Amino acid sequence: MDRAQKAEAVAELKQTFNEVAVVVVTRNLGLTVAQSTDLRTRMRDAGASYKVAKNTLTLIAVEGTTYAPISDMLTGPTALATSADPVAAAKAAVDFAKTNPKLEIVGGAMGETLLDVDGVKALAELPSLDELRAKIIGLVNAPATKIAQVVNAPAAKLARVFAAYGDKEAA
Repeated sequence: MDRAQKAEAVAELKQTFNEVAVVVVTRNLGLTVAQSTDLRTRMRDAGASYKVAKNTLTLIAVEGTTYAPISDMLTGPTALATSADPVAAAKAAVDFAKTNPKLEIVGGAMGETLLDVDGVKALAELPSLDELRAKIIGLVNAPATKIAQVVNAPAAKLARVFAAYGDKEAA
């Protein structure tokens, strides 16, 4: 890489750090190309991204951002999983690490909060933002549905009584 490419990579990483809600640091212990492609596909499907970057460039990019505490984790062959949804990157990385021992979760950060391996795993167990929204909509919608059922119940009972009388007279 020449100097211009390095500056561009640092700027891109800095922009990523300013836009995401969570960063998960992983260590690659010999992933094959197929495994790495599978991991990237899973990340993309979850709404996250996975990037392998030089540690020195990442250290420069992380300076002055809220993710500065992850600097100590950037040793060895590391990669960064990032997402705007605080749960997506952690969930995808932990799920992949369960099935493939060549990917090790080192830690991460959510804003200024530093996460260890257990913190990342705990974050991965939380429901995603979309799941939480669906639950809230369901909770808000449930009382309205019950009110409609209660209001319609007397009319339905009355209709069944009339139908029974009609069937009785027809027989």
